[in-house]
Amino acid sequence: MNEATSPRRRSPRDLVGGAPTDTWTLGFDGRELPAQAGQSIAAVLWSAGILAWRTTRENAAPRGAFCGIGSCYDCLVTVNDRPNQRACLVPARPGDRVTTQEGTGHADLAV
Repeated sequence: MNEATSPRRRSPRDLVGGAPTDTWTLGFDGRELPAQAGQSIAAVLWSAGILAWRTTRENAAPRGAFCGIGSCYDCLVTVNDRPNQRACLVPARPGDRVTTQEGTGHADLAV
């Protein structure tokens, strides 16, 4: 297929003619990431090419979004010092500080 016969690649935003109304940065593990109104924290991380932001309790295996609808709990992050937040469901907000969650997210409470 050549360029004349191939369909133009379009994003969902192109199809509806939308444009973000608000943009800001979100802090993630000491980095500033661009965020747009309406994005979840998972969407902000995906947009930055970050695919894993949690480690499992047993083997410290990396995890990120799996189901994308809040059922599996693989996408847990710590948001503004609150652990166990589902990145796929939590809307990104200006000034949020998001950190990778290790294990249960309660390391300071470990006995």
